[in-house]
Amino acid sequence: MSVGSSATPSRFGAILACALVGAGTVLGLSGIDLVLPAIPQLPEILGGEAAAAQLVIAAFVAGTAGGLLLFGALGGRYGRRYALVAALAAYAALSFLAARAETMPSLIILRFFQGVAASAPAVFAPGIIRTLFDEIGATKALGVLASVESLVPAGAPVVGVWLLTLGDWTLSFTITAVLAALLAVSFIFAGRVLPPDTGSGAGGSYARLLGSSVYMRYALTQALVLGGLLVFVFGAPAVIVRTMGGSLQDFIVMQVSGVTCFIVASNVTGWLVGRFGAERLILTGTTMALLSALALLSYAVAGGKDPGWLPYLFVPMNVGLGLRGPPGFLRAIIAGGGDDHRAASLMILAITGVSAGGTALFAPFIESGLLALSLAATAIQGLAVLLLLVLPPLQAVPKTGPGNGPKDAVGD
Repeated sequence: MSVGSSATPSRFGAILACALVGAGTVLGLSGIDLVLPAIPQLPEILGGEAAAAQLVIAAFVAGTAGGLLLFGALGGRYGRRYALVAALAAYAALSFLAARAETMPSLIILRFFQGVAASAPAVFAPGIIRTLFDEIGATKALGVLASVESLVPAGAPVVGVWLLTLGDWTLSFTITAVLAALLAVSFIFAGRVLPPDTGSGAGGSYARLLGSSVYMRYALTQALVLGGLLVFVFGAPAVIVRTMGGSLQDFIVMQVSGVTCFIVASNVTGWLVGRFGAERLILTGTTMALLSALALLSYAVAGGKDPGWLPYLFVPMNVGLGLRGPPGFLRAIIAGGGDDHRAASLMILAITGVSAGGTALFAPFIESGLLALSLAATAIQGLAVLLLLVLPPLQAVPKTGPGNGPKDAVGD
């Protein structure tokens, strides 16, 4: 089997294709969290200040942002199979070189390009899933993928700590190199399980997507709902410990409760889409996220200081994201009018921008506690609901699945 094979995959092949691109996406995401436990040791080992060690993470994030735009454009020009193999091979080589870095600056440079390569699976996964299944099947697959991805920030640092007990800081990079190389080889020899390229994005552009109010309806609201949730999560530890008299244990309970409910909700969306329709589910989930933020804001205004209430108030935001996440992501890809890779990369970049920008804007008000944090979340989730009500939806969802290439769905 070759990378260029174009046969339509069987049901088993479709599941295997999802497993491969899912593994690639998870491996890319773990590039941050797997390395985190080793960061405090790096200044002593490689030289430099603690601030420089933080650039090891920042460089990877910056590279990922650039890689999203790069692979969004390259996928339509050269084909996602070749791009995936090349990116995973580069990720393996760069990880191998990072494990042998002797100075902090050299590691930071390698981490930037490592981030570029690591972004490819996340760009191509939604388009591949969309081509393999009909709308309900693709929604289910995206729900499973989102569930696995949600476990990475919690699980990867634990694995990173375990690897430090087995070796030194280089071991996480070496393991990443081996896994990325194995995935690249798997895509070479199992190329037939991937759906054939349909010329997706060959004549598209980012400007075209940004000018489509239909695409922006789904992409922006997806970015706002997830980004708003992440802004709350990123600010919660400081708020709980510094202003509510709680501990990190309270934050962990809130996070575990939220992630668990998100996983359950995202895995029933396929059935719910078939019963109630994607648009109703997207609006319901977005509204739930807003109501959760309003509940947190109301508790803060009432002077609430007990962090034990946060899981109950925050869980509906996670459920709302779980309900609207898979169908919203899928409809953004469909609204891209066949430009699947750019549509996915632009949306992921928007999610990163909302979460990073919202966190930066909130930072000066961290001492104001839950009031400021919940107000920020409410503003972001409220904007998501407003955009859903104002921007036009897809008028018709083109048939997808094996043998059905994407059709132009950009409405304006």
